Amino acid sequence: MLKLYIGNKNYSAWSMRPWVLMRQSGIHFEEVKVRFDSFSADSQFKKQMLSLSPVGKVPVLVDDDLTIWDSLAISEYLAERFPEKHLWPQHATHRARARSLVAEMHSGFGALRNICPMNIEAGLDKVGAQLWERHPELRADVRKLEALWLPQLQAAHGPMLFDQFSIADAFFAPACMRIKSYGLPTSQLVTAYVQRICLLPSTQEWVQGALAENDFLPLEEPYRTQR
Repeated sequence: MLKLYIGNKNYSAWSMRPWVLMRQSGIHFEEVKVRFDSFSADSQFKKQMLSLSPVGKVPVLVDDDLTIWDSLAISEYLAERFPEKHLWPQHATHRARARSLVAEMHSGFGALRNICPMNIEAGLDKVGAQLWERHPELRADVRKLEALWLPQLQAAHGPMLFDQFSIADAFFAPACMRIKSYGLPTSQLVTAYVQRICLLPSTQEWVQGALAENDFLPLEEPYRTQR
């Protein structure tokens, strides 16, 4: 059976992507959670992850004697391993567009990631309003998300970016969590899409797992001293 190593569900945006992708697509796997005790070289997290891959990060997918790290590499492997699941859109033009959007998310949006780290448990509307006011780069990243999403949502004949759920939606799920947690302002179409992503069964299951952790990690929450 496939084995997916992930970090804390409340904080680990990178882990959320392949987990939601696999759950929503009905790909069976064993979950192994490795707690974020620290990211220093001598932490238990680093020691365990370095025993699996040379980068020492989550997520990691293990398929028998094959180990794949990096959320995009994992997703591409799954698309090849399970072609019947149609993890990428079936239409060639849509598939190319979806890959462009995923690549943009994978390599960009540094301001959104760094200023608004994923925190599913917390209601951070007040913090989000302050951050929105102080950081033009955050506003620019959200405007960029809108520019990527709106043409797809306007053209879509289904609830997701490319009609049906795909890797693209899984990759943007953590961004949707950030928009929700921090109350970041978005247009009506984008707000509705964020709500649909949040209501996916796989997302709901991930959220429930995050809430059940009850594991406050100060290194992940610079804006709070306690939960």
